[in-house]
Amino acid sequence: MAHILVIDDDELVAKTIVALLESAAHTVDVATDGRNALKAYRPGAYDLVVTDIFMPEVEGLETIREIRKVDRKVPIIAMSGGPRATIMSGAMSTMDHLEVAQLLGATRSVSKPITRTKILPVVDECLAAATTMSAC
Repeated sequence: MAHILVIDDDELVAKTIVALLESAAHTVDVATDGRNALKAYRPGAYDLVVTDIFMPEVEGLETIREIRKVDRKVPIIAMSGGPRATIMSGAMSTMDHLEVAQLLGATRSVSKPITRTKILPVVDECLAAATTMSAC
């Protein structure tokens, strides 16, 4: 089916996502943080990117921004189980990290914990939309 890049520093979470995606017949590569993902990423190499927000080295928001600089088309799903508030210019905002991820170029977002019923429908929607060039 699709070639998917999963970016998550939590080995258990990454293995869970890989198992879910592979059960749906997708091919999956894993990067343990944004720095490794950006080294491996090439436009056209992946049909979809799934990235965590909070990671060491290069975090998810920066990873999304950098991928968008070289590839405007690949669907990106951001995921996080982190806090809902975002600090912006020293003040708390009601906008959460997943909303910020979408503003920076993520196509969709999913909150952790990741389950089959959360992730697979979003993956299917994004892949279908990418083939028809519509929004998922």
